[in-house]
Amino acid sequence: MDADNPAAERDIEKHLDLLESLLHKIIGASPFKLTFSIPKAAAHSGDPDSPEYVVDFSGPDADLLLEMHATLLHALEHVMLKAIRLEDDHLHRIAFDCKDWRLTRIGELQLMAQVAAERVIDTGSPFTLNPMNARERRIVHLALKDRPEVQTQSEGTGPERKVIIFPKK
Repeated sequence: MDADNPAAERDIEKHLDLLESLLHKIIGASPFKLTFSIPKAAAHSGDPDSPEYVVDFSGPDADLLLEMHATLLHALEHVMLKAIRLEDDHLHRIAFDCKDWRLTRIGELQLMAQVAAERVIDTGSPFTLNPMNARERRIVHLALKDRPEVQTQSEGTGPERKVIIFPKK
């Protein structure tokens, strides 16, 4: 976090104001019945990227953001962070969430990584996980970093990038 850097803190606050204004316009012009807040995020030990701020959605249509593994939520996050021109090295500072999806997904990914690692250890064969975004791949890599029997590697490009778990030689 950049609490000790006032210029960086003012910069992120400027981006948050722009994000809030833009989200109000987009949601207001859409048929979705959604509300949102942008609180400072509490640090969570399971989240390696613990954002400073979370855009948290709620409302009668909140479930639509979570359908198909939160595809709409992820797309909205991607488009909005690009629209406010947040620099790439600051993207981790703001995350989008709905009904605690992020923390639930982190737990799922950590469990999936451990189960896949056990399979790799048992069979001696590499195991390829489904494609994931960069944040999710990072969670898998970190979940297995202390497992000396396996190693992880990301392969592929763009939305088809995935983690492969290999037995350590």
